[in-house]
Amino acid sequence: MDADINFYFDPVCPFAWMTSKWVRQVQAQRDYTVDWRFISLRLINARVDYDAQFPPEYEAGHTAGLRLLRVAARARAEHGREAIAPLYASFGTHIFDTGPSSDNHRTEVETRELRGTREFAEPILAEAGLPLELADALDDESWDMEIQQETDEALSLTGKDVGTPIIHFEPPTGVAFFGPVISRLPDEDSAVDLWDHVVALAGFPGFAELKRSLREQPQLAAFGVDAGTVGSQEDWHGGSRRQKK
Repeated sequence: MDADINFYFDPVCPFAWMTSKWVRQVQAQRDYTVDWRFISLRLINARVDYDAQFPPEYEAGHTAGLRLLRVAARARAEHGREAIAPLYASFGTHIFDTGPSSDNHRTEVETRELRGTREFAEPILAEAGLPLELADALDDESWDMEIQQETDEALSLTGKDVGTPIIHFEPPTGVAFFGPVISRLPDEDSAVDLWDHVVALAGFPGFAELKRSLREQPQLAAFGVDAGTVGSQEDWHGGSRRQKK
């Protein structure tokens, strides 16, 4: 697919989701084409001791993300690349733009584990207009090689000390960067202004990094942060919530 932008996402990354919503805003105004590609946080951290390095709910969340990417990989193989945009939109809406129900008594680990189940995936497939049998891929590790190859592809463009999302501008020869990481969704006019600034930075020869590790919790219902609220700040190391540097 010849696209203006390759966007590498893990469906359980809240910052990838927020950035993807911004990219869709820009896409609608600038008529960009986007190829939504895969990057797995679980595969990136395959050799990491989750118990020692991450908060307790992270392994369940990253594993669910890999399972959902298997479903996406099968959807792409059987229904074409155009199936991924609505599928990712449905994943993100259900994971991040839907607040917890008042009768939900699950722990955070249980909530994240649920995202990797048929109970969670099948209604999303239906919403995206895709067959429910694609959920069979949740447990099908044969898709992991394709997801690993795409993950390696993304990291080959940026280097390994990054997180998600990764955006590749004007592929195959254009530059790629991790981010931008945003916690607030801009309005339509500001969305295009922000995009132009990012593209200008990305297009400057030799530009590599502009970074701060303090992040606001994103304005997403899943975090209980609405559009009028500034989320609390957290310090992220190397693009993640690792507990040790």
